[in-house]
Order: sequence, then structure tokens, then C-alpha cells
Amino acid sequence: MRGLRIGELAARAGVNLQTVYYYERRGLVPAPPRSAANHRLYSERDVLRVRFIQRARRLGFSLAEIGELLSLRARPGARCGEVLVRARSKLAQIDRRIAALRRMRRALGRLVQECEGSLPATDCPILAALQGAEQAL
Repeated sequence: MRGLRIGELAARAGVNLQTVYYYERRGLVPAPPRSAANHRLYSERDVLRVRFIQRARRLGFSLAEIGELLSLRARPGARCGEVLVRARSKLAQIDRRIAALRRMRRALGRLVQECEGSLPATDCPILAALQGAEQAL
């Protein structure tokens, strides 16, 4: 029985060994058959699956969400619309995160402008705002 050992799978997929083990523990990569020497033997499909997971992670999908996507892909009656719903939801989540980051940037930018940098730290307006002036944030 010829298959890819875990190091070969990891190298081909561009991840480290621990990532493969982790995905396997999380159920995202099925447990592979083993050789007579008890080595895990992965297939080319497993390489593609790990790459799929990595691409989805880069787009911001959580491992639970990726599990759902993988299930949809494997389910015979699943429709692309079901994937679209999840992708739109992820996009809305990203938009909310971007809006929150912009608010954080504006607030921190105001604090940086207020600080001249030459005062003692005890009089620092940035530290004072962090101490309790919620309205500044």
C-alpha cells in the first residue's frame, strides 16, 4: 500500500506536521489508513483537503465553519446557495471587524495627537485615557 507519509503530506500542503495532526484531531482530515509499520498513509485527496482548509483559513473562516463547508462539499444534495449564505455571512463579519478596527484607529490616533511625548509618564494623556476616560475611547 503506497501513500504519503505525514511529512510528505505536510510539505506538499505547505503546513507543518502539527497542523496536520491538529486538523485530524478536529475531524477536518479523516484518520488515514496505516502501513504495516503503523505509519499514517495519506492520499493526494488529503493534500487537496489540507490546502482547502488553509485557503479557507486565509479568508477568515473558522475551523468550525470550514468543517461545515467540507460537509456541504461532500453532501450529495447540497447546493452552492448554501455555501453562498456562509460566504456572505463571513463577508459581513469581516466588514464589522474592519469598522471596529477603523474606530479603534481613530480613537488611538486622537490619543497620539494629544501626546507630545515629553511629559512624564504619570502625566501622559494616553495612559490617562486608558485609565478611565471612556469617552475618549
